[in-house]
Amino acid sequence: MSSGRATGGVTRRAFLSALPLAAAAASCRPARFTAGAFDRAARSPMVLLPASSYDADLVDVVARGLRMFDLPVAGRRVLLKPNLIEFERGTAINTHPAVVHAAAVAFRAAGAREVVVAEGPGHRRDTEYLVTASGLADALADAGVRFVDLNHDEVREVALGSHFTGASTIYLPETLLAADIVVSMPKLKTHHWAGMTAGMKNLFGTVPGAVYGWPKNVLHMRGIDESIVDLNATVRVQFTIVDGVVAMEGDGPIRGRARPMGFLAMGTDVVAVDASCARIIGLDPQKMPYLREAGRFLGHVAEDRIEQRGESPSRYRTRFDIVDHLTHLRA
Repeated sequence: MSSGRATGGVTRRAFLSALPLAAAAASCRPARFTAGAFDRAARSPMVLLPASSYDADLVDVVARGLRMFDLPVAGRRVLLKPNLIEFERGTAINTHPAVVHAAAVAFRAAGAREVVVAEGPGHRRDTEYLVTASGLADALADAGVRFVDLNHDEVREVALGSHFTGASTIYLPETLLAADIVVSMPKLKTHHWAGMTAGMKNLFGTVPGAVYGWPKNVLHMRGIDESIVDLNATVRVQFTIVDGVVAMEGDGPIRGRARPMGFLAMGTDVVAVDASCARIIGLDPQKMPYLREAGRFLGHVAEDRIEQRGESPSRYRTRFDIVDHLTHLRA
């Protein structure tokens, strides 16, 4: 694992020392955004496919999902970004290794030139421990793909695609920037600050801890919702696979309770996938600031603009427990 460092003539020490002043200045700037390639006229397809357990043939489930979308995989470099935070045996904190393994095998079978699994955990600094203890290392060895710790990868300064945080640039890992297809692979969970962890919130793990600290302190200073939108406007996710086989409710993303759901959710519009997942667990995406804002320029939030494929969401709709101060987000 290589060491990340700020480039472009700026040392990490100088960069970090400037952050408090930058954050203070940012709080005085109005929010604005730069539109991407989102097609408002088109409906966004997303698919729900049953997956009763992690012992099911998940390779087949992911492969079937991929075939439902016009995603150009052949000859491309694919980066799979799971959600890896902390390890406690018997919990539902992380994207399950079986789902990551299935995606790696399915993308390689679809003709990907290279598949890499990459994550920058924001809670525990010892990534090697997490990868090994969680069982992800064994899954990746079996699939024949490598793991990259995005917290300590080489970095490059890039322009942000929107400016809700007031910042104009961000340092991102070179492995992420080199990927042709970025696949967000979250565990479906409630989140005690953002309301929900799914495809969009999962991008916090692409921000290098060696530059921005643990638990990605700068993102919290600038605003969770604002940072989610800016990251998704910059790191354009081409495909999302949500691990909803066993989800988490209550005080997520770490201290919640396992909630079996029995599905994988997939789609090319990460906003639409997240909006659908929010509705499934009993939340109103229009009440969630980052989803509401993302729906203006990054993807579809409105239910009638999402083309549901596979299983009907009504099969899985329920009401997740959520911390008291976020009950206003309920549908």
